[in-house]
Amino acid sequence: MSGTILVRDIMTRSVQTVGVSASVREAVLKMNKYRIGSIVVIGRGKPVGIVTERDILERIVEPFIDPRTIGVKEIMSSPVVTIPPDTSIEEAATLMAKNGIKKLPVMEDERLVGIVTTMDLMRAGPRLINVLEELLRVSR
Repeated sequence: MSGTILVRDIMTRSVQTVGVSASVREAVLKMNKYRIGSIVVIGRGKPVGIVTERDILERIVEPFIDPRTIGVKEIMSSPVVTIPPDTSIEEAATLMAKNGIKKLPVMEDERLVGIVTTMDLMRAGPRLINVLEELLRVSR
């Protein structure tokens, strides 16, 4: 796989999650504790949705709803699109663009092993440029 950057090379391995029965307040507390902008919702051991800051702002804050009274399942984005860790970052970017999403939980053997975001892809940009330059040198 000469020079191909894979999702596993850039993904965040420690993924914060909440159960499908959690309240929005529980999700917010965990998001604030870990200083993250989204949290994966787990049901029956698998990702069933994602709650983002935007979901909370639009569906809880703006309409002025008490986050203790609403479950994450009511505001999460679902179904969740996932990706295997051995996928190229180009394929990950294409999948995100096609689905209009910014976060992809990474699944391996039916286990959540990480998450890759558009920010991760942007940070990998310089590495991608280096790989392309190396490929150009080799192909001459």
